[in-house]
This record gives sequence, C-alpha cells and structure tokens, in this order.
Amino acid sequence: MRAPFTLILTLFMAATFFVAGCAETTSGANPVGAAKAPQEEVVTKNVVEEVEPQGTRILAMGDSMMAWHTFTGQSIPHTIEAVLGEPVYNTAISGAKITYKLPLSGAMGMRIENQYRKGEWDWVVLNGGGNDLWLGCGCGKCAGKMNKMISEDGKRGVIPMMVQKYRHAGAQVAWVGYLRSPGAWSPVEGCRDTGNELEQRINKLAAIDPGVHYVSLADLVPNGDRSFHTFDMIHPSIKGSREIGKRVASVIAAHDAAR
Repeated sequence: MRAPFTLILTLFMAATFFVAGCAETTSGANPVGAAKAPQEEVVTKNVVEEVEPQGTRILAMGDSMMAWHTFTGQSIPHTIEAVLGEPVYNTAISGAKITYKLPLSGAMGMRIENQYRKGEWDWVVLNGGGNDLWLGCGCGKCAGKMNKMISEDGKRGVIPMMVQKYRHAGAQVAWVGYLRSPGAWSPVEGCRDTGNELEQRINKLAAIDPGVHYVSLADLVPNGDRSFHTFDMIHPSIKGSREIGKRVASVIAAHDAAR
C-alpha cells in the first residue's frame, strides 16, 4: 500500500490548507506571497507528475471515506489490497471535492481529478461528491452544483469527463457510493435525498459504459446498526471500511475472473 505521500500531504493540509483556503476564497487570488511562489510551483509539479509504482495495477482516489483509517492501515484501499492479495496505490485525501477552484491545494489533490497518477492502471477505484453537496450547497439548493458534477442522464459534467479519461486510458472504473445512516441522527442526514440523486445519476453513467462499475453501499448498513460508522456518524468505522473494501474487491475479482 502506497502511503507515505498521502500521510505527509494529509498532515500538510490539516496544518495549512484551511487557513490558506479561507484567504484564497475571500480574495479570489493566490494567498501565497510572490517570494514563495516559485518554490510552491515546484511542489505542485512534483505531485502532479508522480507516477505509479511498478507492479501496481489498482489506483484508489477520493475523499475522506476512501482515506479514513489510512494512518492505521485499515482503510478501504487497505482492505482491497488484503482481499485481492496485491498492492493498491492510494491517493485519496480527506476533504477533497469533485469541483474545486483553489489552484495550489487543488493541484495537490483536493480536487479529486488531480489525484490521478500516470500509469497503466487496470482499475481506478474512486468516490466523491459528498463534500461538494454538503459543504458546497448545504445539500439544499444543489441543482446547479449537481448538474456541474453530472447531468440527470449521466452523460455530461465533471464526473463523466473524469471517468471517461480513465476509461480511455484503459482502466476499469469502480465508483463507490456512500454509506447511509442507520436510521439514527447524523450531521449529513439532511443530505440523504440529494446524495441518492447523485448516486442515481452515477448509476446511469455506469449503465452507459460496461467498463464503469457502480458499487452501491445503500444496503450495507442494517437499520439501527451504528457499528459501520465512527462516532461522528459520517465516516466509516474500521468495520465499515473493511466491509466496503470487501464489496469493492468482489467487484474487481468477479470482473477479472470473467475476462
């Protein structure tokens, strides 16, 4: 499991991103001083041009759901790795979005599309969109945000364009849905209908292209069972990450066996 860069970047983001991000959002300009700009351009270039390690054919990307428990080696990608018995290259970052405007942090992976690494991947496993809806429009008036990510028919938007880029590069794409709350209060409970709409559109995208596999988690959590979530009732627990990873691994294994 590729982890060092993800750990360093996540810690860096936690320490500096949110302060810089607020300044950049307010001013509309890069908050970094001119004297530091050349140094940061070098950092961005190195991140973007990072390529896959040899012998790895599965890339994992996304937001905190995919990154959760990375520090302890018990994330969703870690489970995929353990079940399939092969390495998974994980570039997921907590807080990442599908639509993201800040240039520096976006290039470093806060924009999910920029987490992609050059390589001859057989599989790209990813998720996203939750932060766009929850933080971007409060899961309320989200029609514009939703359509920017993916149209109602699943054919247009940032998500279809991103997915098709990976498909054209030769990879199968496994898009992983989000956990549902188990009938208990959650900070994102109000996002249920909006999140369902997003995943219905992604499912339509998957129906168009047999190389896109939508991995739904809508039926994973039994009603009243809080054990699939951490205490915040947003992110997966270790058990939740394990069960999600097993579901994704089964999709990969079934497709590979049928080839």
